[in-house]
Amino acid sequence: MVQPFTLLIKPAGPDCNLACRYCFYIPKKALFPNSPCRMSEAVLERLCKQYLQLRFPMNAFAWQGGEPTLMGLDFYKKAVRFQAQYRTEEQSVQNTFQTNAVLIDDNWCRFFAEHNFLLGISLDGPQEIHDYYRKDYAGRGTYSRVLRAIDSCRKAAVEFNILVLLNDRNIPEPDLLFDFFTAQGFGYLQLVPCFEIDPDNPSQPASWSITPEQYGRFLCRFFDRWLDGWTEKLSVRTFDNFINVLAGGPAAECTFGRLCSDYLAIEHDGSAYCCDFFVTPETRLGNLLDTPLEQLAASPLKQNFIRRKRRIADSCLVCRYLDLCGGGCLKDRIPLTGTEKTPSYFCRSYKMFLDHALPHLRALAASAVQKLNSRSR
Repeated sequence: MVQPFTLLIKPAGPDCNLACRYCFYIPKKALFPNSPCRMSEAVLERLCKQYLQLRFPMNAFAWQGGEPTLMGLDFYKKAVRFQAQYRTEEQSVQNTFQTNAVLIDDNWCRFFAEHNFLLGISLDGPQEIHDYYRKDYAGRGTYSRVLRAIDSCRKAAVEFNILVLLNDRNIPEPDLLFDFFTAQGFGYLQLVPCFEIDPDNPSQPASWSITPEQYGRFLCRFFDRWLDGWTEKLSVRTFDNFINVLAGGPAAECTFGRLCSDYLAIEHDGSAYCCDFFVTPETRLGNLLDTPLEQLAASPLKQNFIRRKRRIADSCLVCRYLDLCGGGCLKDRIPLTGTEKTPSYFCRSYKMFLDHALPHLRALAASAVQKLNSRSR
């Protein structure tokens, strides 16, 4: 029987109501010429039915894009109905929803609260930073609309975290970002480093990418601020990941795992791919309308892709931090060299950070284990 996996679903495909210059997914529209990029009810039902009939105890639906709110609220009402129809009493269902939040209002939030959706909301920092890249197609910034959506989430008690894309505009400002996010009272942050290839010069990073040194310096400073009284108040996913691994647990981020995360990326037309960073003809597994999800997940192409992460550079094999970084994500290893057997673009970043923070991370991990043991007595 196939091992449990997660679904990362793009019901509106690469379609989005924003024109963020740094977006890696909008160019995927070229794979779906003449497509309206909207998931049909037939694909939605087949998706829910096939997945839940695998009888995994935990079933994770991660709705992403593009921008998933473009499907409209009724689409997700149908989704939860199908989930209720096809799940058994022994199965739990988790829905997560990554969004730019521009269309989120009180109606959306009532629905999210009722069905326990966990939201990830993209916010790059204060208005002058956020609005530099995150504009709509009319060239208008989106900061005020995002904060309005966050207010709606809070009123409805919707759980959410903040996803921060670290780009060339905000990476020099760790103190500004830390002060901003803590002043907003956010409890959960995901810091995502931006590294994309220049579309006009494939041998160079795009101008909005950050350098390894910038990212390393940012992590060190942000960590110092976090360590100074915020470890119990603010969850920073990258820091939590290293603490969890040092405490004997698994990597929470697939970036740092020894194998690629076991999920299927599902496009609007039912096509399945190995990973949303590798939505290409070469990594297309098939279509759930033709091939059951169980077979797609167990296919040799998918299993080989999962194992590719283990093919690391020789220098990684002797690195003292390999057990913590896992070699980094394939998307940060392949683009500039064409092979996975190369150090991550952010290798220097991770070394800078771990050289700086490891003693404190070990102490936090030991404290976490001690608390867990005391609660289990």
